[in-house]
Amino acid sequence: MTRPTLLVIAHGSRDPRHAATVHALTERVRAERPGLRVETAFLEFNAPSVPRVLERLAAQGADEVVALPLLLTRAFHAKTDIPSVLREARARLPRLRIRQADVLGPSPLLNATLARRLREAGVRPGDLPRTGLVLASAGSSDPEAIAVIAEIARELRHTGWCAVRPAFASALLPRAEDAVRALRAEGVERVAVAPYVIAPGRLPDRIAAGARAAGADVLADVLGPAPELARLLLDRYDGARVTVGASLSA
Repeated sequence: MTRPTLLVIAHGSRDPRHAATVHALTERVRAERPGLRVETAFLEFNAPSVPRVLERLAAQGADEVVALPLLLTRAFHAKTDIPSVLREARARLPRLRIRQADVLGPSPLLNATLARRLREAGVRPGDLPRTGLVLASAGSSDPEAIAVIAEIARELRHTGWCAVRPAFASALLPRAEDAVRALRAEGVERVAVAPYVIAPGRLPDRIAAGARAAGADVLADVLGPAPELARLLLDRYDGARVTVGASLSA
């Protein structure tokens, strides 16, 4: 039996750095698991679209696909957009079995990716007791997604940082610059900002601009094509395969 194709579904962006980063990540996934077919599709702004890739796979004789949302939380795109696109594809392509995998977060591998980016930006283990961390996500109006970000911030607080504050680039407050200034007002000596986003684009740029405007000492890079993130994609793929096998044998 051949392995299902892994279809990584990214949101897409007018910023060309976004698609380039997504493709770099999927290339790393291919390198991590030779022989696994990995395809990339986008919800908007970039090609190819999800329907186009699924139609191509069906025409080429694929019989099973694991569709993996390249999303950090379960918000609108994971709960509504992607399921809708996949339902329509199942109706058009009844011979192609399509399974939606879980979103990426929360996961220790995401926390490990954050730690990697902060190390690369110059944070050392000895810095943590005097450094406050701003965990800056894209933002969402979905209560479940907001709760996940708040819980990650609480978890990170127990890893040695003197304080951790969530921040958001859209939908709700505080912004990254507000969180940096709040930590300064509390007497925190150093402040690091870690974008909890996968790829560059408008919202990550807003986070970076806010961090610089508020005088953050450290600004980490986006999560990007880190090895931990590639392993997480494969973990979610494997989890969906196990679920598919269980449902088929039931």
